[in-house]
Amino acid sequence: MAAIVGGGKGAKPGEISLAHNGVLFMDEFPEYPRAVLETLRQPIETGDVVVARANAHVRYPCRFLLIAAANPCKCGYLPDPARACARVPQCGEDYLGRISGPLMDRFDLRLDVPPVTLADLDLPAAGETSASIAARVAAARAVQAARFAAAPGVRVNADAEGALLEEVAAPDAEGRALLARAAERFGLSARGYHRVLRVARTIADLDGAPGVSAAHVAEALSYRMPTTA
Repeated sequence: MAAIVGGGKGAKPGEISLAHNGVLFMDEFPEYPRAVLETLRQPIETGDVVVARANAHVRYPCRFLLIAAANPCKCGYLPDPARACARVPQCGEDYLGRISGPLMDRFDLRLDVPPVTLADLDLPAAGETSASIAARVAAARAVQAARFAAAPGVRVNADAEGALLEEVAAPDAEGRALLARAAERFGLSARGYHRVLRVARTIADLDGAPGVSAAHVAEALSYRMPTTA
């Protein structure tokens, strides 16, 4: 617990504070103790963490980008009928079920990554180059910096909240209708609804689009729909 969120002798900062303004990568996410995972919920929202001790309360900054990875089940062979255990699909539900709903709700993007076959390894490189993607990201961040220049404490879409978020990420009529239908069908929480708006706005920025369209909302929703979990 102390290694991740902070504490121990002298109330030292944990990994979430050491990753401040950077990336915290947690592999085999469900293998962490449930208590450790649940302590991440509030720091993800607020960007700081309070380490309490008998004689003091120390507040550390921890605005980090959390990237978590997990196998689909304990043995990792859930998608392969020839190698999966006899408890399929319950084994996968039990394993990923160690991640609580409220914690999962805080992830903007959820992606299933299928196994890479030997045939795939022999294929020539395809898709955008890293340099091309980096250029689009830099351009999108420049757009966001200009957008929020007059908003204290807000630098990027992830920092926007409340009325400001509703203003800058308002989708067109078709996109708003799509989001409303998805929210009702899949039971999006208020947090999930606003996170979809932020992701859609960012997708629009990466496209160089001035407004958020239904296509941007649809892509943002596709990253949030239930997966193997």
